[in-house]
Amino acid sequence: MSVDLDEIRRIRAEADCLCSAQQVETALDTLAQQITARLGDSNPLVYTVMNGGLIFAGRLLPRLAFPLETAYLHATRYGHRTTGTLLDWRVRPTQDLRGRSVLILDDILDEGHTLAAIIEHLKSEGAREVLTAVLVHKSHDRKAYPGMRADFSGLDVEDRFLFGCGMDYKGYWRNTDGIYAVKGL
Repeated sequence: MSVDLDEIRRIRAEADCLCSAQQVETALDTLAQQITARLGDSNPLVYTVMNGGLIFAGRLLPRLAFPLETAYLHATRYGHRTTGTLLDWRVRPTQDLRGRSVLILDDILDEGHTLAAIIEHLKSEGAREVLTAVLVHKSHDRKAYPGMRADFSGLDVEDRFLFGCGMDYKGYWRNTDGIYAVKGL
């Protein structure tokens, strides 16, 4: 598969900036304060959902000044299912979760079906509690269940095709500092 780098560059050049780098930094600081207040004394295990959560985790974790363990997982839903816990695990959780507080970090809560299935799986493995943190909450009514939100959300963003801060356009621009929307989408 050949990538048209001119198209990739054009998408970034024409994109609408929805949240500036400074707004992202402020959101990260606020998230860190909220997470510290809730989990600072609980010895949590923090899972990053790959690949989108990588940039978010790399920017958030240094702001959490309390003892924690980190790990990662990588899961996608099977086919076109929209409910249930059937996941295609690329990398499964490997730590013993029994009795642990677990925090899941991901870049965005869009529809949330995969995140809901990951939560269910971690609970079934014995986690005492499973909390979620996302940089972006996409505003729409197509969530996995009505009113679904992460326990910690940084920025509420309109329902558009987003990239930046871990979110990608055709595998590119995860490394962009702000949150951008593809022009016209």
